[in-house]
Amino acid sequence: MIGERWRIPLMLAPTLIIIVVLFFGSLGYGFLQSLGWQPNIGNTTFSLDAYATVLFSPEYREQFWSGLWLTIWVSLASTFISAALALMSALLLRQTFIGKKIATFLFQLNLPVPHLVIAIGMIFLFSQSGLAARAAAQLGMISTPNEFPVMLRDAGGVGIILAYLWKEVPFFGIVLLAILQSVGEDYEDLARSLGANRWQRFRHVILPLVMPGLLSSSIIVFAFTFGTYEVPKLLGVRFPEMLPVMALEFFLNPDLNARAEGMALSMIIAAITLLIVVAYMWAGNRAVQR
Repeated sequence: MIGERWRIPLMLAPTLIIIVVLFFGSLGYGFLQSLGWQPNIGNTTFSLDAYATVLFSPEYREQFWSGLWLTIWVSLASTFISAALALMSALLLRQTFIGKKIATFLFQLNLPVPHLVIAIGMIFLFSQSGLAARAAAQLGMISTPNEFPVMLRDAGGVGIILAYLWKEVPFFGIVLLAILQSVGEDYEDLARSLGANRWQRFRHVILPLVMPGLLSSSIIVFAFTFGTYEVPKLLGVRFPEMLPVMALEFFLNPDLNARAEGMALSMIIAAITLLIVVAYMWAGNRAVQR
């Protein structure tokens, strides 16, 4: 009996040990570097100078706080809009109609496409010298491609959000579609027989059923968009920059002493992500319970 109880933990132990050691080992090493510990260049003392430089120095203070609000805005907007669009798409795709298999295939077609490729595709399509601008000029909708609306490299991060929507809506949609297909329509039929209208069935039946999957997917998407740098680097502006791009520039600095600021910024990104994810999980779990 005791051996059976410990069989599964022992089988999972090697994988869990590797994950824990790699995750917490990297996190701990990054934290030590953020405190200035870099013995390869002779820095063996600990201090909070890197955090003070990033947060309060005249050189980086405005850039950090502007980048922080932009990062939060882009991450939240990308997550919520993707979730809403994916839920509507999943509700449509679970219906029976001609060409359903083709529509489902096209919906998830770009799921394996890397974010970097999506960003490059956005540049080719929606920049002021891209295909959409040239097509609009050829059709007489605008006189020159330069008159095409600025959708990329804008201060509000609209281009970054559009790139994330292009990529994350299928991810959300597959999760929600799987949940909806697994639970079937029995609950909705029961609610319909009791006189519930379409909105009431959505709010009191469908939404509670998909909320756990929606919550877990939202956490993944938010954490990813908050910490990734490829798409913001390609589609963002020089000021304000999202925090991951700012951290990357510290790492690319030829002066190795700047690694401390880069690690400090990375630790701040990790802490903010953790706090927002915990708050999001708490609010989501309360909503599920209600």
